[in-house]
Amino acid sequence: MLRIIWLAALLGCTSAVDAYAVQVNIAVAANFTDAAKDIAAAFKENSGDDALLSFGASGAFYTQIAQGAPFDVMLSADDERPRKLIEDGLATGPSRFTYAIGKLVLWSRDPALVKDETTLKSGRFTKLSIAAPSAAPYGAAAVETLKALNLYEAVAAKIVQGNSIAQAYQFIDTGNAELGFVALSQLANTTAGSRWMVPQSLYSVIRQDAVLLKHGAANDAAIRFLAFLHGPEARAIITRYGYGIAGQN
Repeated sequence: MLRIIWLAALLGCTSAVDAYAVQVNIAVAANFTDAAKDIAAAFKENSGDDALLSFGASGAFYTQIAQGAPFDVMLSADDERPRKLIEDGLATGPSRFTYAIGKLVLWSRDPALVKDETTLKSGRFTKLSIAAPSAAPYGAAAVETLKALNLYEAVAAKIVQGNSIAQAYQFIDTGNAELGFVALSQLANTTAGSRWMVPQSLYSVIRQDAVLLKHGAANDAAIRFLAFLHGPEARAIITRYGYGIAGQN
């Protein structure tokens, strides 16, 4: 609620020049690709503003922003990078909020392969795809899951890492890995293959935070986008893609 009040106050205080801003550049975590596209379309219809989306790993975006990349808003796959950006003076503290709770899934194109954790314990696969844990929170969650199951050492030699969760998904989708850990949102529009919803008890909650960056602080469209992301229309889209909503889980 405090975030909504803060955003409303900013909207009321923007200058006449800012009021004509119609474009916002957004760095979007790869797992949120499809949901972000739908939200951007709804935002355009609602406000007339264009949301220009760039997709990638949150760690890579953090580095780019620190080096001066001209993004206005970041939709991270974690809460760590937005917090660091605020500490670095590159983002506005009061704007930060959790827009989605991510969910991890073990998935294969083979409809008979994935059952549950016993699939991993069997070791009957040659390649297990995950996103790079240093750059992608879903990759870190995958490693955390494997360690919680006492399986990391056993499967470490079979792990192939994608630069982002999008690439990790691609490895599985193209058959370059028999199975792997992906975001539930990536499977929202398909029933293909087999899957196991990883219990939340096996990995830390994936809190995906949004934040207004310093570059976008004077951009009225950026502020409008964050306000829209708070609203019921955006939240309905987020839920449709399999995410949880903070305070509603």
